[in-house]
Amino acid sequence: MRIKCLSIDDEPLALQQIGAYIERTPFLEAVALCHSAFEALKYLANNDVDLMFVDINMPDLNGMDFVKSLMKKPPIIFTTAYSEYAMDGFQVDAIDYILKPISYAVFLKAANKAKRWFESNHKQEETIQTTADCIFVKSEYKLIRIHLSEIKYIESSNEYIHIHLINDQPITTLIRLKVIEEQLPKDKFMRVHRSFIVNLDKIKVIERNRIIFDHNIYIPIGDQYRDNFQAYIDKTFLI
Repeated sequence: MRIKCLSIDDEPLALQQIGAYIERTPFLEAVALCHSAFEALKYLANNDVDLMFVDINMPDLNGMDFVKSLMKKPPIIFTTAYSEYAMDGFQVDAIDYILKPISYAVFLKAANKAKRWFESNHKQEETIQTTADCIFVKSEYKLIRIHLSEIKYIESSNEYIHIHLINDQPITTLIRLKVIEEQLPKDKFMRVHRSFIVNLDKIKVIERNRIIFDHNIYIPIGDQYRDNFQAYIDKTFLI
């Protein structure tokens, strides 16, 4: 597993250095280099990342306020030239806090700390068993059989997913959305957002780039997934 990293720094040379360090580290992957917090927010609206390197002292929206604004926070390593921010960094559960100028040795030490965090938090991740029309997932120490036809949509929440059913309570299990996405039949289920997979057979109403289920449940269609979903609509529905 390679850890997908996003880096934010308003200083181009510092950003370039972090990007080079990430590419130099075998278990890391640089997926986005952002020059501002706003650029990072735009990327995160449609993409998942595993780890963020965040400069604190940035104009308009500083790194600390940026992290506090996130509903879904990936692990953070703060980078800054100012040591007085260290306490604030650990108050938002940052994995590490490294001071500029940053040597590769210091960077690698922080990266290894993040790697240990990921190994610890993913070692108990459950696997999925599948049949032609069912999946089996573990939830609260029980193995539960779920018919695919009973699933309305699946929602990601940090390290967990919530499987929302037609006539029952959601089932929560410790697994990444990507893992279950790979196991579901592609002609029946589609990922429409970084946090949602929908059962295509259960879609009845689409409005303003949202899928509307019962009880005013609105599933957004993310920019990254819109073309694929539109192709399905064009093929399936009479317009």
